Amino acid sequence: MQAESGPGGPIDEPDDESGPRDVIRGALLAPQTLVRAIGSGRRRGADAPQYQRVELRYVDLKGVRHLQITEYDERQAHTRNAAAGPPAAESVDGLLAAPYGNWHVETTDETLRLRYTKKGKSLLHRQGESHEQKTEHDRVKRRVLDPAAPFLIELGISDHLGRVKPSRQSKYKQIEEFCKLLAPAVDEALAAGRIPAGRPLHVVDLGCGNAYLTLAAYHLLTAAGHDVRMTGIDRTPVARARNTKRVEALGWQDHLRFVDATIADAELDTPPDVVLALHACDTATDDALARAVGWQAPLVLAAPCCHHDIQKQLKNVEPPAPYGLLTRYGIVRERFADVLTDTLRAAVLRQVGYRVEVVQFVDSEHTPRNLLLRAARTGAPAGPEVRAEYEALAGEWQVKPRLAELVLDLNREAVF
Repeated sequence: MQAESGPGGPIDEPDDESGPRDVIRGALLAPQTLVRAIGSGRRRGADAPQYQRVELRYVDLKGVRHLQITEYDERQAHTRNAAAGPPAAESVDGLLAAPYGNWHVETTDETLRLRYTKKGKSLLHRQGESHEQKTEHDRVKRRVLDPAAPFLIELGISDHLGRVKPSRQSKYKQIEEFCKLLAPAVDEALAAGRIPAGRPLHVVDLGCGNAYLTLAAYHLLTAAGHDVRMTGIDRTPVARARNTKRVEALGWQDHLRFVDATIADAELDTPPDVVLALHACDTATDDALARAVGWQAPLVLAAPCCHHDIQKQLKNVEPPAPYGLLTRYGIVRERFADVLTDTLRAAVLRQVGYRVEVVQFVDSEHTPRNLLLRAARTGAPAGPEVRAEYEALAGEWQVKPRLAELVLDLNREAVF
């Protein structure tokens, strides 16, 4: 076992017999002290776990303490409860046997982070911190963003009584669902060491517009205990002035600012840890992804908007047989271009050292533009098959993705 050093307290190394996994097991099976635990990511060289993420905490059900286990796939959460004791131990052993690459565990007196290196070694970091254990069984639907949060009232999404306005339900849902993916992604990046701990968390929202996501992300991450430095990038003077006034009204102006710049030309004093882009139009999403790659941002979340660039290219090419029907009808060509564009974007990001997931972040009833590219920078070089797959797909359809032009050099080698 190896131990990592870090700010905030001494590092305690368990003895060789217990090992880091047993330390985590002991913390998970302590019903009086476990606050919450998150298993996420995938160990290198292993198949992906059945669920993308798992969260554990203890709850009291009819006076009996149970370990509540919530497992998340791409669309929903699956919750089960195991009574403290042998049932909980059996469940924990099963979860620890799953190939999760990171465990983040909070107890009443410390935070533990376990991660597995590329060579399969386990690294355990222990930091003395106080957390409050809450074991109430919350039967009310849990909201990531409280509708009564002051920033939602300031944005006009909620009324003065803290209720989401009927006309803003879709916007509220978009932002909340985006944040549901943001929070665990940040936790995973911190647990894996991709984002350094012990310093402010730098976040940039590219093409922030009316700053709905900017303010929501700042609120969410600050409420989670992060010391956040947030920057919104946009070229619209009216929106920027309005956003600045809102931030000042909320008292956030010391840590949240707006900068007048295009996405392609945005410059920051400090490279960001997290890059966000919500519904940047057409190739503006490519500009945002390219800036994130240039900054070597550890975590990128981008929800693309329209995809006109590839659509236009498809009008002027001879489709590969036997797929001509996919471009014969305008509406079908448009939808196919959406899928092809985001598939190629993911393939480009994989070539430059990112692990990429493409997920649906909100139901289509709230917005038809509901796919999210979630990319975590691993820095690991892509194998030749990754580039071959990309070149075969782009070549068959005779298209040149904007993102590839921005981040891949003339020799088609990845730029790190």
